[in-house]
Amino acid sequence: MKHFFNRREDIVTEALDGLLLTSAPGHLARLDTYPAIKVIVRADWDKAKVAVISGGGAGHEPSHVGFVGKGMLTAAVSGDIFASPSVDAVLTAIRAVTGTPGCLLVVKNYTGDRLNFGLAAEKARAEGFKVEMVIIADDIALPDLPQPRGVAGTLFVHKIAGHLAEAGQSLEMVADAARAAAADIVSLGMSLSTCSIPGQAHEDRLGPDEGELGLGIHGEPGVERIALREAAALVTTMAKRLAASIKSGGKQALLINNLGAVPPIEMGVIAKAVLDSPLADRIDLIIGPAPLMTALNMNGFSLSLIKLDAAREAALTSAVAPRAWVAPTKRHGLAVLPAPRRPNGDARGPNGDEATAADPAVVGRLLEAVCGKLIALEPELNRLDAKTGDGDTGSTVATGARSVLALLPTLPLGSPAATSAAIGEALGTTMGGSSGVLLSIFFTAAARKFAEGAGAGPALAAGLDRMTFYGGATPGDRTMVDALAPALAALASGDLAAAAAAARAGASATGGMTRAKAGRSAYLAAHDLEGVSDPGAEAVAAAFEAAAAAG
Repeated sequence: MKHFFNRREDIVTEALDGLLLTSAPGHLARLDTYPAIKVIVRADWDKAKVAVISGGGAGHEPSHVGFVGKGMLTAAVSGDIFASPSVDAVLTAIRAVTGTPGCLLVVKNYTGDRLNFGLAAEKARAEGFKVEMVIIADDIALPDLPQPRGVAGTLFVHKIAGHLAEAGQSLEMVADAARAAAADIVSLGMSLSTCSIPGQAHEDRLGPDEGELGLGIHGEPGVERIALREAAALVTTMAKRLAASIKSGGKQALLINNLGAVPPIEMGVIAKAVLDSPLADRIDLIIGPAPLMTALNMNGFSLSLIKLDAAREAALTSAVAPRAWVAPTKRHGLAVLPAPRRPNGDARGPNGDEATAADPAVVGRLLEAVCGKLIALEPELNRLDAKTGDGDTGSTVATGARSVLALLPTLPLGSPAATSAAIGEALGTTMGGSSGVLLSIFFTAAARKFAEGAGAGPALAAGLDRMTFYGGATPGDRTMVDALAPALAALASGDLAAAAAAARAGASATGGMTRAKAGRSAYLAAHDLEGVSDPGAEAVAAAFEAAAAAG
């Protein structure tokens, strides 16, 4: 695995300094004990209230240092990556921020953290400090484990304890509330990969079609490996286990945590799946989805739940200074507003009589053949596009083809104008990207010419003219136009086979073009394009070949 870092020994200290340098001035500071002792504190702290301290190994950012600030943590102690901070580091943090009201240590249930924070607490008490400690053990992945791990549910305790401390509550009240909250939290994770530590060799124990349920936040094995399935099925499995582990009834707050490497679009899918699951009826407050307690670059997520009451809801929803905390939202339904309709006329195309007519059976057969071919080519076009782009041409084209097939039963196939207009509107709505817009322009402009009585050749030529006007591409620029232009020129004689041959020749010629002047390929160097045909031109050639075979 590849990572961005300078020296492995400096990763944590440089990352902490990066956080400080990008935070609002006057909010955060570090103690002058680098590099052995790494403590981030509130710069505005005056020791007049209970201090809340947490920490652990680095690699879980933004936990814990990202939650230092008014309303949450007073200080965070960081060890090296996945290594508990030392007793001296924890004790230094206690001394730095604890005044007469005392401090609460919030500790995840790992042996190193328990021992180091615990011994530091004992030493601090011997020095006269009032210290309480709460241990978070929210992971339900291994139900028979005598010491469950502490994972992302710890953040609930950070927020609740921080809120109460900021409100001026006593150490006893803050500690009691934190312990009660910890007892009502359950968490479970799911990952498609382990994580890799910068500067160390990495070997993922999971196969390409495997995921792991209950993977730990340091890459520890989970409860079981499971076959990779659709997101909704994976989430349902997690939801059932969480529901069975909830210790009491009532409404719950849900925290959706990105373990580090899940793209935002997939986290959105996961969030919807959770809120569509049987667990949804028990959820009243939602935090995330967001990276809150990560495991470096683990491609996974976790779900945490805590029982709600009025006091906890007030604590979780109160405003705080740390940017890493995500303001909760009440569970609610989807808001759907009606889209504006066309003020007049047929929504599928232009009004008025037209001189041009067509055989509905022939048009339907051609459309079915073309769309079927483009859908079948989805993997191949994606593979071709991945050589010079983002690998989505096949999917984009197939999406457009499916939308046309869906319209087919309702298309006025005897009217080229109305059919072209409907296809143009469908492609512009469903395809996305520049290809969808260009093809929508093509069919919309052709529809107007058909409505004026033009035949297929002039109407399609008009569509090409508008496409090249707005898109800027001309033959030789290494785009779909290199196949479309010669095909339409050949089609002027009414010979579909000649048009298909011309389109194929045009598409093949793009493989020898090493200087693109339009489209995404224009951003690439000549050596990246050499010998690679343009996928858009290949799609056009395949469409004409399918039409010729069906015609």
